[in-house]
Amino acid sequence: MAGYILRRLLQAIPVLLGTTFLIYFMVFAMPGDPLLALFGDKTPNPALLERLRQEYNLDQPFIVQYFLYLGGILRGDFGTSFSGEAVSDILARTFPVTIRLAILALIIEFVGGVLIGLYSGLRKGKLFDGTALIVSLVFISLPIFVIAFVGQYVFGIQLGWARTTVSSGAPIQDLILPAFVLASISLAQLIRLTRASVIETAGLDFVRTAYGKGLSRRRIIPVHILRNSLIPVVTYAATDFGVLLVGATVTEGIFNVPGVGRTLYQAIIRGEGPTVVSFVTVMVLIYLVVNLVVDLLYGLLDPRIRYVK
Repeated sequence: MAGYILRRLLQAIPVLLGTTFLIYFMVFAMPGDPLLALFGDKTPNPALLERLRQEYNLDQPFIVQYFLYLGGILRGDFGTSFSGEAVSDILARTFPVTIRLAILALIIEFVGGVLIGLYSGLRKGKLFDGTALIVSLVFISLPIFVIAFVGQYVFGIQLGWARTTVSSGAPIQDLILPAFVLASISLAQLIRLTRASVIETAGLDFVRTAYGKGLSRRRIIPVHILRNSLIPVVTYAATDFGVLLVGATVTEGIFNVPGVGRTLYQAIIRGEGPTVVSFVTVMVLIYLVVNLVVDLLYGLLDPRIRYVK
């Protein structure tokens, strides 16, 4: 197992280098001067502009800029935004909010998707199954901003069960409605995936053998059917965690959540290259770690899977 973990960590290095290089290239190697956007319609002082270029290493060749950025990342220095604030301070302020939102959305997605999908799969062709398929298809078909506005109107304005915007500090109770909105489409997809996996597993020989041996449904469903149906579900949910982090941009904007999504969108609009690159780098790191954890969980979910030397 230790050898497998080491191999996966080594495989993550070229992925990290490749993604950061592409992002850095798209942000800094394109035509135009990102510093000029700071001055708007005003003509900047040439001396000031030159000093800023030196401060942000924009006077260096692109490849030199990239390796200087990598060196800073290895030292834990994510650079400084064009507004003068350390990017690490921005990350420390915004990432905990988005992480809480994404984890809450992931819990809603996974628990709801597995429970509804399991019951729907076991009740194939019944009223509950048909209703679950129709409702999930509706959510998959709707854009996220439509679900957000409907959620605000129904649960925030009409029923008064939740706040329509997140208050300062982003407490958990304020994040419940945005988390439901963020998880809604993935929840619908997970319901359909779990249902299909349960139906397929329930028809396999070892399940029929378990019924033939006289085992109770209370044991067969969780041990034989659910456990063997969870591998594609866990894979989808884990990879979706990175999607939730990135996809929180629209949700955070609508609910005024002071997290990564809204900050990243504002940084793109303002041309804040260091902020954009550093935020994406952290997202890539989180995505790689989550995928490594998922691979290690495979052996626990399915005894047939073993990572041997």
